Amino acid sequence: MGVFSRMGDIINSNINSMLERAEDPEKIARLIIQEMEDTLIEVRTAAARAIADKKHVARKLTKFQAAENEWAAKAELAVTKGREDLARGALQAKSKAAAMVDILQNEMKIIDEAIEKAERDMGKLQDKLDEAKAKHKALLIRSNTAQNRLRVRETVADHKIEDALSRYASLERKVDELEAQADAFDLNQGKSLENQFVELEDQESIEKELSSLKSRMAKKSAPAKEKSAAKA
Repeated sequence: MGVFSRMGDIINSNINSMLERAEDPEKIARLIIQEMEDTLIEVRTAAARAIADKKHVARKLTKFQAAENEWAAKAELAVTKGREDLARGALQAKSKAAAMVDILQNEMKIIDEAIEKAERDMGKLQDKLDEAKAKHKALLIRSNTAQNRLRVRETVADHKIEDALSRYASLERKVDELEAQADAFDLNQGKSLENQFVELEDQESIEKELSSLKSRMAKKSAPAKEKSAAKA
């Protein structure tokens, strides 16, 4: 079973479980991301183990390749010395070393394929994880926007708001009335003061006119008095 098949089974199982409990989409999105991150860690851990195994097998391969070459050289030496018995023993040892080389080379091939597959899986999984995180971020923005809109709609639809606004309008009317009373008081005070000055000016004008009248009458009566005195 591939890593993506296993991951899909885990995610689908958890999603179905959460859907049955009527969990919200944002929690499901977080679960999917968490599962993908955990799977990515598992794949990276497996790749690290495969790389370590490759190094171990590579050391053994080098050892048995050297042994194969060494036994081949010893077989040649034994032949030159006329020691066919030693040559046969060296060739048998060389054959065993060669068999181990074949086994280790096959192991190296399997490990290389596993590492290559793990690298492909990690690349694909990382891309999917980045995509899931981007979608999760967009989902959060949409969810928050929708929740805010819902709260605003609920607030606007709440009769308590209308009652508060009504009371506020009543308060505004009372304040308007108080301001009107203050303006009227100031206006009356202004007129009263102005009337006092008008009356003062009128009295002064009357006094001047009275004085002028007396003066004219005095001038008219002066010749008559003079004539009367002369006749006497």
